[in-house]
Amino acid sequence: MDFAPTEEQTAARDLASRIFTDLSTPDRLAAAGTGSDPELWKELCAAGLVAAVGDTGLLGLVLLLEEQGRTTAQVPFAASCVHGLLAVTAHGSTEQRDRLLPAVADGTVVVTGALFGPSAVRETTGRLTGVVPVVPWLRDATHVLVADDRRRLWLVRTADARCSPVELTAPWSAGRLTLDGTPGERLGGEGAYDDVLATARTAFAGLQAGVCAGSLARAVEHTNAREQFGRPLAARQGVQLRAADAHMDTEAIRVTAYEAAWRRDAGLAYATHALTAAWWASEAGHRVVHTGQHLHGGAGADVEHPVHRHFLWGRQLDAYMGCGGEVLQELGELIAAEGEQAARVVGAAEGEG
Repeated sequence: MDFAPTEEQTAARDLASRIFTDLSTPDRLAAAGTGSDPELWKELCAAGLVAAVGDTGLLGLVLLLEEQGRTTAQVPFAASCVHGLLAVTAHGSTEQRDRLLPAVADGTVVVTGALFGPSAVRETTGRLTGVVPVVPWLRDATHVLVADDRRRLWLVRTADARCSPVELTAPWSAGRLTLDGTPGERLGGEGAYDDVLATARTAFAGLQAGVCAGSLARAVEHTNAREQFGRPLAARQGVQLRAADAHMDTEAIRVTAYEAAWRRDAGLAYATHALTAAWWASEAGHRVVHTGQHLHGGAGADVEHPVHRHFLWGRQLDAYMGCGGEVLQELGELIAAEGEQAARVVGAAEGEG
């Protein structure tokens, strides 16, 4: 395994870092409220960063999402890249790729996804009926990737559905999706759902790594500047231990996301690795953003303080990917199933021998 970024991935990450740092400022975030920042989204697309994901792969996307997470930039970057660019590239027909990918790359088509959790959507002759209570970035999307109750993927135009605003813990421009005989466009075949879901888990784990890194960086800056009894808070052992634990948790989220992304890009099985990354993002992410807020002391209780945004994003990502216990149960069941399958293969081979 080699997680060292290529020159292309490094250049894209550095460009993303500059754009997010320059444009995703606390003042702009406050002005955006619970919606997204359309000017920032235009800048990212104009810089070619969405299109670059097609060349840099899932690992490249994880690197870019870390930069978004550091600033909690309110744009549908993860959603459109995962459910649009990567999903269509991997599972779309030639006609779908030719029609959709250029528009996704330049930002005129924004895709979000309704994949996590059991689906109540049913399909009859290409028309979908059902309700998805919460879809992140739905208010920004032109299309939404929907999974039906048979784990098949459908692209739905939001103009053909009923979308109503929903407010989440984090300001993700979310909405409630209501389908009532809404036409859908099939995307991919058998295995497409599992692949896109694993891709989404990996990408959002990368986003969580950035959120945690940003929260910890703010905490370090605060505890070095804030003095108590004539000494910086950072000089105290208790503060150092909390920060060190948060750093190790953040690194665990990062490296498991990198491994899952690298395996997908290399064409290797990565379903268990994606679940491992999601578990770390949920369990460790929860701890890190609480630590970041706690180390700010009284300032951390201020809902207008920048660190509070990291707290909200970290908790929302935890909820979005499924709590740690749910993810761990799914991981255990998948490992057990793979073990049983391997045992059957060995048994069959021994029988033939």
